[in-house]
Amino acid sequence: MMRGILLIVFSLLTINLAAQNNLGFKYFGLSIHPKGEKDNSFLMPNKLDKDAYMVLNLGGVISYEFFIYKDVVSMKAAQALYADCAARTGGFSHLGVRTRMLKKGRHILNGGIGPTIVYRRNWLELDGYQNQNRFKGGKNNQWQYLFLWYGGEFEYKYSVSNQFQCSASFIPGYPDLMSLSIGMNYRL
Repeated sequence: MMRGILLIVFSLLTINLAAQNNLGFKYFGLSIHPKGEKDNSFLMPNKLDKDAYMVLNLGGVISYEFFIYKDVVSMKAAQALYADCAARTGGFSHLGVRTRMLKKGRHILNGGIGPTIVYRRNWLELDGYQNQNRFKGGKNNQWQYLFLWYGGEFEYKYSVSNQFQCSASFIPGYPDLMSLSIGMNYRL
């Protein structure tokens, strides 16, 4: 059994030698509510319109991408911490499989999917909050959370040099919430 595990790990490391793992840092960003948040928009101090179709968030995402097969298939772990739409502490943890969808010169488009847990300070504490029952956690809990088996991301990268890439990410959580973030990746 142990011999089999060591063989698999060694094989993955050998395949990985041709790829370049990377560390990513992003500004998180912009939340988009495709249907608006009319019932709770009054709780969102950084909304860009009265019905909170778009809300600025202040925070960051750090990620590590480990290539499994050349520079085409990878695993990505991401951890975010930010002020959510109500300017309360929120974040997410993600682990997913990614694949390169397009590469043309310095331009790269990746897509990925995997389990994600989103968490935030409990909004049930906020006066006037209209609960939409998306998040788990009762009124007496300090935190609320939402677990997604299928959390995804599309990421565009532009290679500035062999070591640095500018990047923009789109998280398609339609119909409730989509988000944008921008940053850079450093190839290790």
